[in-house]
Amino acid sequence: MLTDRAKEIVAAADKKMQDAVNFLEEDLKTYRVGKANPSIFNNVNVNYYGTPTPIPQVASINTPDARTLAIQPWEKNLIPAIEKAIIDNNLGFTPSNNGEIIRCSVPPLTEERRKELIKKAGAAGENSKVVVRNARRDAIEQLKKAQKNEGLSEDTEKEAEEEVQKITDKNVKAIDELIAAKEKEIMTV
Repeated sequence: MLTDRAKEIVAAADKKMQDAVNFLEEDLKTYRVGKANPSIFNNVNVNYYGTPTPIPQVASINTPDARTLAIQPWEKNLIPAIEKAIIDNNLGFTPSNNGEIIRCSVPPLTEERRKELIKKAGAAGENSKVVVRNARRDAIEQLKKAQKNEGLSEDTEKEAEEEVQKITDKNVKAIDELIAAKEKEIMTV
C-alpha cells in the first residue's frame, strides 16, 4: 500500500508525463498533411497592435471544402498582416483575398515534404519520450530520497517505482501510437 508521500510523487510524475503526451498531440495537429485543417494556424502569429497574436485569436477560420481554408479577420485592416504572417511562416501555400476573406488553397503534399513531416513528427515524439523518461527519473530519485530522509519503507519505495514504470510504459505507448497515427495520416494520399 502506497503512503501519501509516495502517491504524491507518483501523481506528480504522471501529470508531467500526461502533459508531454498532450503537448505532442497538440503539436501534431499543426502539421499540414494535404487536408485543410484550421489548427495549422495556431502557431502563426500576426502583429496585432504591436503584440504577436495567433491568427485564430484575430479571425475566424473555416474550411469550405477539403482543400481550402477561409480566414475572415474581425478587422479588415489585418488582412495584409495575416497574409504576410502566412507567407513568412512558410506553410506551403499562397494566400489570396477579396477584401474581406483570405483564401488559402492547400496543395497536395510532395513525397519529399511527406518524408520531412514524418521525420519532424518522429523527432517531436522522441522529445516527448525524453520528457517522460526525465519525469520517471525524477520520481525515482524523489522516492529514494523519501526512503532515505523521510522514513519511507523500502517495500513502499519499490512498489511506487513499479507504479511509476507502469505509468511511463503507458505514456511511451501513447506517444508511439500518436506518431504512428500521424505517419499514417501523412502518407495517405
